Amino acid sequence: MFVLFEEAGKYLGGRVLSEAEASAQVELDTGKRVKVKGANIVLRFEKPAPAELIAEARTLAATIDLDLAWEFAAEGEFGFAELAADYFTDKPSLAQQAAALFALFEAPHYFRRAGKGRFKKAPAEIVQQALAAIEKKKAIQAQITEWAGQLAEGVCPAPVREQLYKILFKPDKNAPEYKAVVDAARATQRPPLDLLERAGAIDSPYQFHWRRFLFENFPKGTGFPALAAPAIVDDLPVASGVQAFSIDDSQTTEIDDALSVQGLGSGTVTVGIHIAAPALALTPGSAIDNVARARMSTVYMPGYKITMLPDDVVNTYTLLEGGDRPAVSLYARFDEATLELQGTETKLERVPIVANLRHDQLDTFVTQPWLEDASFQSEGTPEAAAQLRAPLSFLFRLAKQLKAQREVVRGKPENFNRPDYNFRLVGNEGNEPTGNEQVQISTRQRGAPLDLIVSEAMILANSSWGGWLGELGVPGLYRSQASLAPGIKVRMGTRALPHAGLGVKSYAWSTSPLRRYTDLVNQWQIIAAARHGKTAALAAPFKPKDADLFSILSGFDAAYATYNAYQGGMERFWTLKYLQQQGISELEATVIKDLPNGALVRAETLPLVFPVAGQQERGARLRVKLGEIDEIALDVSGTVLERLDTPKADAAVDEESDEEEVVAGPIAIAVDLTDSEAAPENTPA
Repeated sequence: MFVLFEEAGKYLGGRVLSEAEASAQVELDTGKRVKVKGANIVLRFEKPAPAELIAEARTLAATIDLDLAWEFAAEGEFGFAELAADYFTDKPSLAQQAAALFALFEAPHYFRRAGKGRFKKAPAEIVQQALAAIEKKKAIQAQITEWAGQLAEGVCPAPVREQLYKILFKPDKNAPEYKAVVDAARATQRPPLDLLERAGAIDSPYQFHWRRFLFENFPKGTGFPALAAPAIVDDLPVASGVQAFSIDDSQTTEIDDALSVQGLGSGTVTVGIHIAAPALALTPGSAIDNVARARMSTVYMPGYKITMLPDDVVNTYTLLEGGDRPAVSLYARFDEATLELQGTETKLERVPIVANLRHDQLDTFVTQPWLEDASFQSEGTPEAAAQLRAPLSFLFRLAKQLKAQREVVRGKPENFNRPDYNFRLVGNEGNEPTGNEQVQISTRQRGAPLDLIVSEAMILANSSWGGWLGELGVPGLYRSQASLAPGIKVRMGTRALPHAGLGVKSYAWSTSPLRRYTDLVNQWQIIAAARHGKTAALAAPFKPKDADLFSILSGFDAAYATYNAYQGGMERFWTLKYLQQQGISELEATVIKDLPNGALVRAETLPLVFPVAGQQERGARLRVKLGEIDEIALDVSGTVLERLDTPKADAAVDEESDEEEVVAGPIAIAVDLTDSEAAPENTPA
């Protein structure tokens, strides 16, 4: 005897080996033996064989008109054999009965199960809704098939193009656009990104990187709501005898800091570090603050930037030359001969700004000899720099001393062997780049005199204010580093802890409040300290262990890392573009790191790190032939042509190489080609 039975949502057939009161031992066609509950057996028969019966029944089931079957079906409960009698003939065959069972079981939108082999008609309105849903699903599947076919043929449907970055990075895996990409990638056996690029979904490599960044970080766009910068209402005194000047790049619009020098020749020199003071007008939780907190920082990239604050707000508080600008000022007094620090003082005031110096216009004139020897002449020196020669010369002398003092604490000198690189997009004029601009790359040696002056002044301000806040018990946002041991990285926190990398007792970013949110937060705290002294902890906007302060710290840390990674990626993009535009196929490079089956090298004249094949000695200088450039992956590799130096047993590279970020490599996307739709429920095997 054979039986047809239900097992785990499927109907199976087999031969009965033995039978008890409530179960039977059944052998399947595969030879497998299973124990079947009596309640799950729906048909018993002597012939034909189960496989033959099931095959014939499935063929018949496919011919059943479900609408007609629903009309024929009795009201209330009924068995599948009863439906077979109504639909086929009053004495249905075994195959017809099984066909009716399969049809009823596979159409839950028409018929509801009511027990073993028994069913009930679904209400008419439910049937109509279900049918509409089925038709909709069919239409969607047809659309998916059409789009997948177009992608396979190298044509990108408009809906897929519009959803491109969502599909790639934050997909709804039930969306038809996503499924079309998956189906097309499977059919063509192409990686999804390659498939989409070939289909024209990606306008250009640059646009791919730019729009991906916006999608992930600025989904609502980079524009600002209409915001008016509030006026500073404090009756601030004008700084007496101060003639302050800023030193920035020509592209800088957010002029956060300026310097001044008083008392030259008197034996005691007072250096003023003046920081733009938006925190005197903006308040935590205000509309402008909410915008700044959402962005956390200005985003920089070659030829363009996304500012933290609207231009009108920046222009209200920036330290523009030609007027008295509100500022938070740190005055540091030094012995003119020994450069010993005698004390500091913080003031809230208006500072006369006499000049906005631009280091890219002055570096060729304001050199170390020009600063150290008053008789040294540099032909063509701009008048603004010439008038400030004495204070600049003192600041350079002081900067060298401050740097040397930090290096004693640091335990070793800071390494300025590697240059900084400046990118200029010809004709861009600050507009959003297209990716097709001609790019110029120039070098600036790290530690150039004007850079050193500014950097040491800012370190002095940030460390002084950080220590002051710590002494008063006023929390702030600090950067610290426990030691220079390998693997010990710079961390952010709310406590005044040493920064081993800089060689200072504490370091609280406070000198760029127009472009870094941490600095704006710290400026609120510094202003409270300046106004309230020992009771500042009670008056400051952020109190000790303030949960909001920790939230800001976490948000800033994540945003700043993301922005820096994007800046690095875009600098790499334009470097690769430069290679193509200049027709450069070979580079001289230095080995900085071992890789499996190769090495990582750094180009000597460009900001480019890339792999080469074959094991190479660290520190070795090589001539390398470049391979194919991938502007999407930001990738290029090289082949070693020759070694340019003599092998040395003690070959070494500069200490900074270990921190090199590798931005090249495959793009991580969220399209999963292993995704598969589950089989519909209640499908008979």
